[in-house]
Amino acid sequence: MMVIISYDVSTLDPEGKKRLRKVSKECQNHAQRVQNSVFEADLDYSTFLKLKEKLVNTIDTNKDSLRFYYLGNRWEKRVEHIGIKETYNPEGVIII
Repeated sequence: MMVIISYDVSTLDPEGKKRLRKVSKECQNHAQRVQNSVFEADLDYSTFLKLKEKLVNTIDTNKDSLRFYYLGNRWEKRVEHIGIKETYNPEGVIII
């Protein structure tokens, strides 16, 4: 299922900067960055739940926020891209 993950982590203190790095790294491990704090993840439900739990346990809910947009399996018709940054096919081959 395709999920959009966005986050806003307060970096006013050193702990916030540390949380931001952890959230970003965890997202990068499971998803494709499409904007600074926005990731697209094409994951099975079990993997998504594990990622969500890690992210929720990382943030400070009094200072930070997470948003999950569930696009499901037929996500292609729900995403429109306009602009310079080229899009990618998350179901295609990704070379690392």
